[in-house]
Amino acid sequence: MNDVLVAIYLFFFVAVFGATFAFMWRLSGSVLADMDKQPRRTRHPEMQDVNDGEELLVFKKLEDPDDK
Repeated sequence: MNDVLVAIYLFFFVAVFGATFAFMWRLSGSVLADMDKQPRRTRHPEMQDVNDGEELLVFKKLEDPDDK
């Protein structure tokens, strides 16, 4: 191979390496940006009237007559 062909090959090799690195950098940045966003939580339509912290179902233990 002559020197011109080696220079062209080296140029394209460096270009592909640089493009791969730039793509990887950009992709990791977008993944980190997506992880920083708060997830949007939607409520089930039947739970729209329920406030946060409100007890939905309470179980009370019945006294067993055998325990006395």
